[in-house]
Amino acid sequence: MSVSSFIPRALLWRAARLALIGALLASAPLLVLAQAYSTWSDTFESRLEILALMQTLNANILASPSATQSLEKWCRDHKMTDDPRIVARSVKGLDNIPTAEQLQRLQVTGASEVKYRRVELRCGSHVLAEADNWYVPSRLTAEMNKLLETSDTPFGKVVQSLRPYRRTFVVTILWSPLPVDWERGLQARSQPRRPRKLAIPKNLFEHRAILYTSDNKPFSEVNEFYQGQILAFPRARQSPRQRSL
Repeated sequence: MSVSSFIPRALLWRAARLALIGALLASAPLLVLAQAYSTWSDTFESRLEILALMQTLNANILASPSATQSLEKWCRDHKMTDDPRIVARSVKGLDNIPTAEQLQRLQVTGASEVKYRRVELRCGSHVLAEADNWYVPSRLTAEMNKLLETSDTPFGKVVQSLRPYRRTFVVTILWSPLPVDWERGLQARSQPRRPRKLAIPKNLFEHRAILYTSDNKPFSEVNEFYQGQILAFPRARQSPRQRSL
């Protein structure tokens, strides 16, 4: 006869329920931490931190020959996914005819010489940037053009063998995390004890750039909108003592 036959069934059910509750309580801190990963509180300190992060990524992209490389490094350094690889998801059904100024910058004579594509640059489930791209297929290889038409490989990786470089001619900050009069300290003194969640907009900053081959021939113009999801990376929750330091 088994030992369990001497134990009332009600007690067995109660023990099982207690074990399940204990397991859930043990995992609760991990669940809370996971939920806090992408949440920023509306505090002066959080806004300063976001400003520093935006400026860091902005400077890294400006100093790099490839925005894709900068975003991939950002994705990897901030542990945003297990596979920190940037993929370009095409947005279908759009057509954006280049302007006369764009044709001049690309050094072509007509819009028929230019192709247009719009993509989302994604890191895992996060959209880090949306980009409009006008490029000159005749200045790429046949294999490059095929990859752009059939794969999710980002433009920067496709054209890497051209040893390209970028010249950014427009940088626009679309959102400033710091409030008006922040330098006077008024916002820091008046913030509530229990700050609400900070609302981060979709677009943080914009770059417009021309890509050139190593022999200084323009072959692409890009208009890139860097998204609020660049801030959706794992962040450890601070204790009250750490916040007061």
